[in-house]
Amino acid sequence: MPELSRFAGMVIYLLFYDVSQHHKPHVHVYYGDYEAVVAIDGELLAGALPRKQLRMVIGWLAFHEEEAYKAWNLAVRGEHFEKIPPMA
Repeated sequence: MPELSRFAGMVIYLLFYDVSQHHKPHVHVYYGDYEAVVAIDGELLAGALPRKQLRMVIGWLAFHEEEAYKAWNLAVRGEHFEKIPPMA
């Protein structure tokens, strides 16, 4: 699972060819024992995160929206993408 970013104890991943289950651009977030799938537009699609961490991920996705969509478009084609920093 290729890592997109890492910050505040969370790891954000994209999966290659990951279009069949959630049907919209999204990231996989891991925080301790929590796992969640969050759409790039900020919608929680599956799993759970503590409220604070979910808000942080949503804010990070909003700040890096263009980069996240670019990485998503590469990943669904099985192509490698650049990591995104926590905040620029």
